[in-house]
Amino acid sequence: MSIRINLLPHREEKKKQRRRDFFVQAALTAVAGGLVVVLVGQFYQGLISKQNDRNNIIDKENKVLDGQIKEVLTLKQDIEALKARQTAVEDLQSDRNLPTIFLDELVRLTPEGIYLKAIKQEGLKVNVTGWAQSNDRVTEYLRSLNGTSEWIGSPELVE
Repeated sequence: MSIRINLLPHREEKKKQRRRDFFVQAALTAVAGGLVVVLVGQFYQGLISKQNDRNNIIDKENKVLDGQIKEVLTLKQDIEALKARQTAVEDLQSDRNLPTIFLDELVRLTPEGIYLKAIKQEGLKVNVTGWAQSNDRVTEYLRSLNGTSEWIGSPELVE
């Protein structure tokens, strides 16, 4: 039997082997870390892309709703204008007989001896111009106008 003696520095070999193993493990760890970073980045990019798509859909729907809101506002304005016209027509319809009723009341309440020359309306006020045979007739006329008619209010004598 012979004895073998290893003259090679085995410690140096083990040290080199460990160093190689360390660099291989470091490289594999760096590659695995890079891969994880890329995969996580793609995952979050996908989530961001999906959310942007949802946001775009919501923006489009908001524009459609804004158009509908403008339409509704326009329709409301049209409705208000139509209501105002309807009210004006109803007022005209209800007030169209007032001049006839007023003149009929005026004729009915005017005593003999009073002659009406002109009738002029300013808003709700009516000015009547005319002649009378005497002051008593004017007094009688003012009394008849004062309380007997629902269409004629309080008369005032100007002259």
